[in-house]
Amino acid sequence: MSQSAYVHGYSDREAERLSDQANTLTEILHHDTRFPPGSLVLEAGCGTGAQTVIITSQNPDCRFRSIDISQTSLDCAEQRLRTEAGSCISQVSFKQADIRNLPYDDETFDHIFLCFVLEHLPEPVNVLRELKRVLKFGGSIMAIEGDHGSVYFYPPSQAAIDAVHTQIELQHRSGGDACIGRRLYPLLTETGFSDVRVSPRMVYVDASKPELIDGFTRKTFTAMIEGVQHNAVAAGLISNERFEEGIQGLYRTCEQDGVFCYTFFKAGGVKSR
Repeated sequence: MSQSAYVHGYSDREAERLSDQANTLTEILHHDTRFPPGSLVLEAGCGTGAQTVIITSQNPDCRFRSIDISQTSLDCAEQRLRTEAGSCISQVSFKQADIRNLPYDDETFDHIFLCFVLEHLPEPVNVLRELKRVLKFGGSIMAIEGDHGSVYFYPPSQAAIDAVHTQIELQHRSGGDACIGRRLYPLLTETGFSDVRVSPRMVYVDASKPELIDGFTRKTFTAMIEGVQHNAVAAGLISNERFEEGIQGLYRTCEQDGVFCYTFFKAGGVKSR
């Protein structure tokens, strides 16, 4: 995947948003992200290391190979790990690599982990096949993806829905799928993984959860939608005024009577053939 195909961008603000997302959702997404001690784990598409910090801290007896196509992101990931989880640095080696053509022999890794990666890829099954190639027999894959089609909120706002749909369309035009979470089961089964299981992880936010209002509704989801405003307007998908109205609709859900809901999907499978 070329860097230009990444809808969310590589800006400093985007790196900050991804960090906010990872920190806010740690318990929801990663309370069960555990690997057997002594495992060699491939983190495919580590980006700026927001997930790397979490999974290495939770698995101190495992070794990780974290790869990404962007050397800039890898440099950021390594610095993040040194700053936020310095004791884990010896567990991880970072390498620039394309997950469509991995520089590893067959059956190298005990387990594979990828988070928010498949949504950006035009041919996710081919990528999963390549990941399966480097996985040992009996080893597992763990994939986490969002699904923008799962968004609902109160008070209702058609303008907010319109703004969200521009992000979905932009990602579609770049070859990705912002609603890929619902496809994880068929994608893993088509690739040939066995014992495929999918766990929906709903993020429900109301005024009783101020940490999620700030960390997820404002700084994760709404910030992501705000980040595509220029491209959405330039592509003729929406007027600037309508987009602004939509963003205000999303922020309106952060008020005392507001509700916001989104579902992530966490899937796992085993290489048995």
